[in-house]
Amino acid sequence: MTTRNVAAVDLGAESGRVILGCFDGQHLALEEVHRFANRPVFIHGHRFWNLFSLWSDILDGLRKAKRIVGTLDSIGVDTWGVDYGLVDARGLLLGQPFQYRDHRTDGVQEEVYALLPRPVLYQRTGIQFLPFNTLFQLYAHEQMRPGELARSHRLLMIPDLLHNWLSGSFVGERTNATTTQCWNAMTSTWATDLLEHLQLPTTMLPPVVEPGTVLGKVLAAWQDDLGNAQVIAPATHDTGSAIAALPASASEQWGYISSGTWSLVGVELTQPCITEEAMQANFTNEGGVFGTTRFLKNVMGLWLLQECLRSWARDGHEVAYDTLLSEVAQVPAFSALIDPDDPRFLAPDDMPTAINAYLRKHNQPPLQSPAAFARCIMESLVLRYCQVFRQIEQLTGHTITRVHVLGGGARNARLNQWLANALGLPVLAGPFEATALGNALMQLVGLGDMRTLAEIRTISQSLPGQFYEPETVHYAAWQEQLRDYNSAT
Repeated sequence: MTTRNVAAVDLGAESGRVILGCFDGQHLALEEVHRFANRPVFIHGHRFWNLFSLWSDILDGLRKAKRIVGTLDSIGVDTWGVDYGLVDARGLLLGQPFQYRDHRTDGVQEEVYALLPRPVLYQRTGIQFLPFNTLFQLYAHEQMRPGELARSHRLLMIPDLLHNWLSGSFVGERTNATTTQCWNAMTSTWATDLLEHLQLPTTMLPPVVEPGTVLGKVLAAWQDDLGNAQVIAPATHDTGSAIAALPASASEQWGYISSGTWSLVGVELTQPCITEEAMQANFTNEGGVFGTTRFLKNVMGLWLLQECLRSWARDGHEVAYDTLLSEVAQVPAFSALIDPDDPRFLAPDDMPTAINAYLRKHNQPPLQSPAAFARCIMESLVLRYCQVFRQIEQLTGHTITRVHVLGGGARNARLNQWLANALGLPVLAGPFEATALGNALMQLVGLGDMRTLAEIRTISQSLPGQFYEPETVHYAAWQEQLRDYNSAT
């Protein structure tokens, strides 16, 4: 077959990239052609995404991709979930999109629960309760800017907004729609009755399509730069794209960690798990490709370490990430442990200060060296991952015999070996660019070159990864720490 050239735009909370995928009918080769920072802006005490800067970088990357191959067959965008933009009928923003870590939702959950009890929300949506869920953002938005939701032509999640700017489409994509807590998990439609109960308008909610849907060709304004490429919705939620590319066979009993700024720890199910026990454990049911469900829990993830590095750099102490990880071995094991999901770590002004405040409160000595902070964070994450996987097995009856680690965290060899040792299970790390890979693969579904999830994962299985066997000599020590950790958290 003629080689297919697809451009995957993958935006994370820290950075974005445009990755070129070239498919010859059997193999998919990926090449990063442009990487750029994603820097939120702070205005009058609020956090916003700088969408216009991101858009400029996206176009630069797409132009580079086209120059390399001559012709792009398709383009698709994935990003984080829950955040949105409000647009008029021309696709113009009515205001800069808020960042999910903005404090406008502080206290909103309790106001919403007074009107819609948690069991009602969970039974309908199957989504975990997090303060930045779109539902809570919309409630805060209506209080802050009354009437703006009703005046909007469409509410578009961030990747849907970028697809609109590329192709003029005004639709949402299902995997990202499910993250909003405004989506009925059982009927696969917007839960308009929930919004109406909160006196929130619903006319701005877009029609929703499946991942792999062709949205149209790029607008005439971009055709000189990008040609006649089709714009195809991948799984626009980045974790949905990452799990689509997971190199697993149907016969495996596997769990996964999509490891980056957040760690998404879960399993893939054929249908949602919406039970009282799942609600009490605060697990979420997010949409996956080909009708699957991603049953998972958000763990704070490498954001903790990223924010420490940023804080030290701000104070004039640049610390190289690789050097820091190499120094971790010099710190005694289990010197200090935290609960990564403590609310104080969501958006602190200074992460090292927040960590030391937690340690003091829990009668642990504060940390001094960057390596000590890194070891504390990494060991705490491993213990939290173990907790979550054990909960998953109890809630679903799904026995996990292998764990796949995807994304940037798959490069952290020490973290992955510790995870294998703590679980007593093999860990397969990679692909590192799982999100962009899944994005590209779902574009190939839209182009008609692939038709099933099994076909997609066959491509992933041919890509290199790193295998970590558990070192049984360390299992008992991790299990002892896990028992203490479970009782403390």
